[in-house]
Amino acid sequence: MTRFEKRITFCGQPARVACDGLCSKAWGLSMRPRIMLSETDPDDKAWLADDELNDAPVDPGTSEGGHHKPRAARGPGDMNKWCVRECERCVMTGPGELNAPLKLRDFSRRLYNIPSSDPARSDASTKEHR
Repeated sequence: MTRFEKRITFCGQPARVACDGLCSKAWGLSMRPRIMLSETDPDDKAWLADDELNDAPVDPGTSEGGHHKPRAARGPGDMNKWCVRECERCVMTGPGELNAPLKLRDFSRRLYNIPSSDPARSDASTKEHR
């Protein structure tokens, strides 16, 4: 997996960001297709996996500070404000936490907003208690 990493200044403090460089699959936090898992809890949802989706739109209809989604990331220099603030594939350390680990999200499977809703986790916890 490709991994780009970059040092930035966020809210006046140094931070690091990383992404997998798959801009063609980046929809944005607010636009990535998802399924709702509960009729009563609006937070109980799952983002769809990459293989469940076509490529994302070149322009998903969002911008951040005048920056738009990159058409393709060839390196960390292509990462911009849209990536940091809107892209679901980009992760960031806390401001001032330059040595904190950065773990990319795995879009090879659905990502559940509430971990206990994830069938894979439920199966694992059920198996552990047997």
